[in-house]
Amino acid sequence: MEQALKPQAPSAQKFSIDVEAIRARAREHLDDGAVTEDYGADREAVLKMLNEALATELVCVLRYKRHYFMARGIHADPVAAEFAEHAAQEQQHADQIAQRIVQLGGAPDFSPAGMLDRSHSQYVEADTLESMIKENLVAERIAIDSYRAMIRYLADKDPTTRRMLEEILAVEEEHADDMSDLLQRG
Repeated sequence: MEQALKPQAPSAQKFSIDVEAIRARAREHLDDGAVTEDYGADREAVLKMLNEALATELVCVLRYKRHYFMARGIHADPVAAEFAEHAAQEQQHADQIAQRIVQLGGAPDFSPAGMLDRSHSQYVEADTLESMIKENLVAERIAIDSYRAMIRYLADKDPTTRRMLEEILAVEEEHADDMSDLLQRG
């Protein structure tokens, strides 16, 4: 009689960690703050990338703020309210990114000089409610593609930054959906 084959349990790897070595490295590299020897990404590349994301968020804040104040017309109030909400959320993103830059031992670049060059999105004033919505949708789509590229680059090399960017990406996708909905209603 043939015996039923039983699935073999995968050989369990035992978890072990050299606590003494970790303690020694922690004391040896105090100036590196949160960045430990196991940090897998190119820190300078990540800092550059994050400063570009910071500039992008700040440009978005400024564009949304302008559109909030300049929105006119019969349907302007709910659209302006959406612009104001998005501006506040983009500011939160900028703050998160700046904080992460500092955690990685960098300096957030808030300088207005060159901000548009560092930003992935553009600052377009627009003169009608519809053109404002379209410009914000374009900017959100740029941010979505930019954040996806950053997330792919980071992969498992910097999971903390990757998770932060994934959370920001989700909000940017929501913003794009909001702008798209406003265009459909108009």
